[in-house]
Amino acid sequence: MTSTTPAVKQSTTSAVRITDPWTALRQEMNDLFSGFWNGNAGGPGGMSPTFAPSLDVAEQDNCYELHIDVPGMEAKDLDIQVHGNTVTVSGNRKEEKEDKGKTYHRVERRSGSFSRTITLPCEVDTKEVAAEYTNGVLNVVLPKCEKARPSKISIKS
Repeated sequence: MTSTTPAVKQSTTSAVRITDPWTALRQEMNDLFSGFWNGNAGGPGGMSPTFAPSLDVAEQDNCYELHIDVPGMEAKDLDIQVHGNTVTVSGNRKEEKEDKGKTYHRVERRSGSFSRTITLPCEVDTKEVAAEYTNGVLNVVLPKCEKARPSKISIKS
């Protein structure tokens, strides 16, 4: 008689795993992605911890607006580069970890460097770009080039 109870084995992470092939595959994938997002991908020499701040891109008749959430940073830690219709916002959030007498049960606040590149539908006027950092949100206004702005055409009757 065949047993329907799955066999278990001890894994390298010292957690008990089910040897059912599909369950084991799912668990391995979870471990892989968990390590990746926690900055442990590949073990020693793996990827360094990074984060990708959330952003919104809005379009108006004469400009594009970027709103990027980067709390806990200062304006001097941020960099904005515009080339044609491509905008790159990058920065570095310093780690605020003080370990004296603390035991961390969860660490979700990310530190490290980030870079977000956005391709816009048309070129922007780089001389008129304006940026403001308020309450942890970076707001960037990117005026469209004159040739990309809508123009009113009069109709002769």
